[in-house]
Amino acid sequence: MATLIQENGIAHSVPSHMVPDHEYCESTKPVPAPTQNDAGEPMVTQPPAEEEEDTPEIDIMINNVVCSFSVKCHLNLRQIALNGVNVEYRRENGMVTMKLRRPYTTASIWSSGRVTCTGATSEDQAKVAARRYARALEKLGFQVRFQNFRVVNVLGTCRMPFGIGITAFSRKYKEADYEPELHPGVTYKLYNPRATLKIFSTGGVTITARSVSDVQSAVERIFPLVYEFRKVRTAADEELLRARRAARAPPPPAAPAPRADPLRLVTLSDDDADAWE
Repeated sequence: MATLIQENGIAHSVPSHMVPDHEYCESTKPVPAPTQNDAGEPMVTQPPAEEEEDTPEIDIMINNVVCSFSVKCHLNLRQIALNGVNVEYRRENGMVTMKLRRPYTTASIWSSGRVTCTGATSEDQAKVAARRYARALEKLGFQVRFQNFRVVNVLGTCRMPFGIGITAFSRKYKEADYEPELHPGVTYKLYNPRATLKIFSTGGVTITARSVSDVQSAVERIFPLVYEFRKVRTAADEELLRARRAARAPPPPAAPAPRADPLRLVTLSDDDADAWE
């Protein structure tokens, strides 16, 4: 058996008895690329385009911000129910509920002067709504003083770009509590920041914390933990992911409309007129 060797663009056929054994041959392993240039500086390599596209992007949605404040005066709930707007008197609970359209929120008002506001989607929006409730109570004749405003609870949701094996996840971490007979998700508690997370096998995560910044920090803390238990994508998942990327991509620019030919007036001579007749 002969071996073909190419040298200087010319192919030579060498008998098999002249080919050296493998143990004496030079290594054919690929030589690693140099990490420094001629000046001794480290070379910066650009990541492939496909890896950049696969970088996960997690959008955190703030669904509810709960805040509380005090008006520092006694409130007559009956008077609020009779003279207020968008008010419902709940005698069995000993409180009055009042609603606003802008921002769309609901306030629970007690006779002691304590007010709890729910439904806002940001901390700034919650403070604006609280001040508007205090102004509405002031217009009803109460000596209102807006004090002790604070954000009590924030509810946020996000979706990981992969499914999660919640059974194996709950077995590894003692902070995870998984009872499939009671709830389909894993309850995971963080202590720095203080937050409670509900993790589902589909990749959805619900976060409850004391502030919006704590919600973001909780997502950053939980991502490397659940990434270890991510599920392998199937062909259907890949197709769905490509469809979502295509939907997020900007549409191609529309082709310019063809220009209409300008109207041209043609003057016919007498001979041409006779031809048309």
